[in-house]
Amino acid sequence: MSTIVSLEGVERAYGDPPVLACAGVSLTIARGELCAIVGPSGSGKSTLLNIIGTLDRPTAGVARIDGRDVAELDDRALAALRAYRIGFVFQQFHLAEGTTAVENVADGLLYTGTPVAERRRRAAEALRRVGLEHRLTHRPHQLSGGERQRVAIARAVVGDPPLLLADEPTGNLDTEAGASVVALLHELNRHGTTIVVITHDVELAARLPRRITVRDGRVIE
Repeated sequence: MSTIVSLEGVERAYGDPPVLACAGVSLTIARGELCAIVGPSGSGKSTLLNIIGTLDRPTAGVARIDGRDVAELDDRALAALRAYRIGFVFQQFHLAEGTTAVENVADGLLYTGTPVAERRRRAAEALRRVGLEHRLTHRPHQLSGGERQRVAIARAVVGDPPLLLADEPTGNLDTEAGASVVALLHELNRHGTTIVVITHDVELAARLPRRITVRDGRVIE
């Protein structure tokens, strides 16, 4: 099985004097995996998310995402990598309040050059994929927390990226809605999407096939 994430001795320092938020991390994630990066607040897992998602560059070491060395890509190439190859899901949903579910999801294709009609068609299909075909025209305030997170997931996968990064995807949800989102992540993974969940929730991490434990900027397990 090929590798979609490869980090070799990756460091990320901030400030002066520098503080290492990521301190020599080496890890690989194979295509098709479903795994958790778990650790307490301040452990460095958000920094790892930013590096894996190409939102930040390492200050040392090598980060290869989907076969590409991040250090060799300019900002335009990194933006294209994010637009076509990586989906993001965040705890806060980040949905536009005044627009419908299908419009929110269609925005996931905004920077790919896809025509408007095709964006809406694919958005409707993505919402059907996450079980929200009956909510296409609903606005965020008309949806439950679990439904809003499903809309956010549909937006993240509408372009069919091979890699999905989910940052505390159940953090704002009650137990039932959280379990529903976890089941959805398993379903997406069964259809081939590589999924990395970043969380401090050890119970959530325990429900995933692989756990990568981070503390003090280092992988400890």
